Amino acid sequence: MMSNFINKIKEKTSRSKGNKDEQQFSIQPHPAKSNNPAEVEGPQVGAGLNSNPEMQAHHARGPHVPSQEIKNNLEQPLSRDELRARAAELNK
Repeated sequence: MMSNFINKIKEKTSRSKGNKDEQQFSIQPHPAKSNNPAEVEGPQVGAGLNSNPEMQAHHARGPHVPSQEIKNNLEQPLSRDELRARAAELNK
């Protein structure tokens, strides 16, 4: 008796709505050929650590060795005595 009453209410409410407002969902085919997410989309801005420009230093091949010309143009480092004198001057 209770289920009959509920069925009548369902019929009345479904008629008053109509099918125009009812949402419909369908299953779409999966666009990927494999389950690897890296194959679905290429690299994008903000797509993680690999596309972050600051993280590119971690993908470096080796140390940078300056040319002989750059090495010759570098000034000589100060001696310990000169550094101590400079530190004393700055700490006054």
